[in-house]
Amino acid sequence: MSTDEVSLSSAGPLLFAPEVADDGTAVLFVSDVSAATVYAFELAPETPNAGESDVRVDQLDAKLASLLGVERGDAVIRGMAVHPVSRSVYLSIARGHGAEAGPALVRVDADGSVTVAEVDGLTVTSFELDDAPDADDERQDVWLDGSDASAAPREIYGVELSIAQVPARRSTITDLAWVDGSLFVAGLSDEEFSSRLRRVSYPFDGSARETSVEIFHVDHGKYETQSPIRALTSFDGGAGILASYTCTPVVHFDLDDLTDGALVRGRTVAELGPMNQPFSLLSYERDGEEFLLVSNTRHPLLKIAASSIAGQAALTQPMSEDGASMGIPRESLDHPGVTWMANLDRSNIVVVQNLDGELHLRTLEAAVL
Repeated sequence: MSTDEVSLSSAGPLLFAPEVADDGTAVLFVSDVSAATVYAFELAPETPNAGESDVRVDQLDAKLASLLGVERGDAVIRGMAVHPVSRSVYLSIARGHGAEAGPALVRVDADGSVTVAEVDGLTVTSFELDDAPDADDERQDVWLDGSDASAAPREIYGVELSIAQVPARRSTITDLAWVDGSLFVAGLSDEEFSSRLRRVSYPFDGSARETSVEIFHVDHGKYETQSPIRALTSFDGGAGILASYTCTPVVHFDLDDLTDGALVRGRTVAELGPMNQPFSLLSYERDGEEFLLVSNTRHPLLKIAASSIAGQAALTQPMSEDGASMGIPRESLDHPGVTWMANLDRSNIVVVQNLDGELHLRTLEAAVL
């Protein structure tokens, strides 16, 4: 344990542990991607939110820019999580678009106030990944979200995309999830089969079970081991993981298969469409049934019935071939511009929504999804 001041070097995914301690302490996991490290900050007890479930902040991008002293558009969201008690929304922010962009941690309260989240002096522990790509690793990752300074427009089959090629190390940590009592860290590694899932026990003890993962990519028409997971979530009561990738397969992994040092092939259950990068993947409940939501750079907000996944055979036929299946059914929802998402609870989801070039924080109720 330490109460030393932590100097984060980069912004990355966030996650709260779902349960708080008996004294009300909540644990916030903060990724420092450049340092290949996840910090666990112990936050002081917060007052439960007994008011409305709705969180709403207009012109969030302008408020973030003003708070952090940057130009509008230069406060780039890299992660979002919701406090399990107060329902305050925590945002991981990069002050700029390049590899050198400084990080900030911002808190949005139920009343719409936007403040810097102070973590200096908090009890904190850390876990440094031992399989991160080296700084001189020549392999690259491709980002389609337009967030990097190197992003450039490129037209593919009549669709204009914003594409950046970044060093593999910048995708060392792409998402975090809490599954079956453990922290899962997705991203790229220094291994030949570089797409990686690490299962890390908390409290941290310095050990992790590291699994290389392989998928069949329907759009690309081949098996891949170097495409990083972009978003993941617990599934089937913690017995499995659902993950989504660029261009845009959804893949199921059995938790029992994810053993240390193994190369595990997931079961591709859906192809959501090419030339797209997912932002977030989560589940919610409506009328006693579980559904999944996938937010995307180019495709609409997509809804999937969780019950459809168990019976879906693995997709192994390229999209280019006649009769190729796109897998489980999905529904496009009329909520344009949704990017980052997090559960306020099982029936309410807080989202960042890009409308006419402005970012807003909104709450979507299960009843409208």
